[in-house]
Amino acid sequence: MAEEQTVEVEEKKGSKLKIILVAVLAVVLLVGTLVGTLFFAGAFTKAEPEDPDAALEASADGGHGAPKDAHGDKGKDAKGGKDEPPKKKEIPADAQAKFEKSYIDLDSKALVANVSGSKKVMQVSLSLMTLYDDRVAKNVEKHRTALRSAALNVLRQVTEPELTKPDFRIDLAQRLRDRINAELERLEDFGGIEEVFFTEFVYQ
Repeated sequence: MAEEQTVEVEEKKGSKLKIILVAVLAVVLLVGTLVGTLFFAGAFTKAEPEDPDAALEASADGGHGAPKDAHGDKGKDAKGGKDEPPKKKEIPADAQAKFEKSYIDLDSKALVANVSGSKKVMQVSLSLMTLYDDRVAKNVEKHRTALRSAALNVLRQVTEPELTKPDFRIDLAQRLRDRINAELERLEDFGGIEEVFFTEFVYQ
């Protein structure tokens, strides 16, 4: 009877030992699998330090990196990709840098405007002088209607006492130049008109 109890106790101990061994083996297997997965996923590889300048450029470009030209400048801006502004046309073979003057008639039709606070009428024809390339002339041609309207707005503000002042035409030409340049800058982001000349000026 005592021998049978001893055998049962030993069998129980053996079965407990098997359960513990199986549990330990399962834990080791689980840990091994986890470590292997992390290793192959690159969790244990040391990441190379990121270049802070490159990261800054990437964030500024939205991660796309606009192409650079030969001088290292970015390409055209996102504003609409406009070309560089017009450049002055140099006269070649000159000792000092001089620039070529070009003249553009604002229109073949004269501008007619009432003198402010008077029954008199002004009739003027304008020629615009630029030192810049042909793009300024093209801009004037393209926006001729808007420029005529801007010039007429200046002429309508002239009063009769102003007409008798000695420097009236010089002052009026400067006001017209400033107004026409402002309109060109609004429409094309560049003015380029240096002087305004009267090719016809009549008031009566």
